[in-house]
Amino acid sequence: MVVGVDGSPAALGVVRWAVDDAIRRDRDLRIVHVAEPWVFDQSLATPPGFHESLTERSQAVLTEAAKVARDRAPGLRVETVARTGNVRKELLRESHDAEVLVVGSRGLGGFMGLVLGSVSMGVTGHADCPVVVAVHVQETAYGEIVVGHDVSPESETALEFAFEEAARRGARLRAVYAWQVSVFLPMFTSYTSDLEQIYDVGTRAAKEQLLPWRDKYPQVEVHDTVVRAHPVEALAEASSRADLLVVGSRGRGAFGSAVLASVGHGVLHHAYCPVAIVRPHPSSAPAVDRGPSGGGGLGR
Repeated sequence: MVVGVDGSPAALGVVRWAVDDAIRRDRDLRIVHVAEPWVFDQSLATPPGFHESLTERSQAVLTEAAKVARDRAPGLRVETVARTGNVRKELLRESHDAEVLVVGSRGLGGFMGLVLGSVSMGVTGHADCPVVVAVHVQETAYGEIVVGHDVSPESETALEFAFEEAARRGARLRAVYAWQVSVFLPMFTSYTSDLEQIYDVGTRAAKEQLLPWRDKYPQVEVHDTVVRAHPVEALAEASSRADLLVVGSRGRGAFGSAVLASVGHGVLHHAYCPVAIVRPHPSSAPAVDRGPSGGGGLGR
């Protein structure tokens, strides 16, 4: 488990979240702070003692974060890493051998409010492991995981992550399939019967996509939800009663083209709980298309 910290009070809540997840996964925790020198990192502009103060700042941030982690779980093995450079690039480097990368929302220091901007978009779109953006970390547990799926083969990875997380936590799983007529298909607006047929086909395909996962995880209580709404609206609403929201990153239909464009970006800004962005496994190619996604269901 890798968690990025920036020295802000909010980041300590993210550390606690990462600690709990590391315990559930039986993994060690690596805490990373990336200091960006910005414009001062130039031979002619860098003031005397600048790099020393930067190092001291990083060590102070890491020391505080490590103390919070060890207080939370005294038996957990905690490693701290200080890096200097571009935050996005350094976090992507950390993702190479991480099971999960956890980042916060807004803060000071290296992230400086960018996690929901360039840093988060770059990290969640290109990391080699699932990325959890802990936008809202709450102490109260609802006992429910929410996952968005769109019946595309690529969304199978999000379902796999969500079912495993629900099983690990002993939580319910709410699978949300959001169906909306694509804005690029205005010709359908006058064909009610055609729309209903597409909706029915998409609904059946969404339920069928869950069947093998229900069989694989019989201990997980599953609630499948099909709604006619924009995916961001549907997933954000469901996240208000969830401990974690899981979405895929590259697929077709619902989370298609790049989820981090419209759907993912909207979810990161509007979710009420931490959001896990899961990319398809690099070595896995889509096997069987389970059918149409309902007229562009989750929107592109």
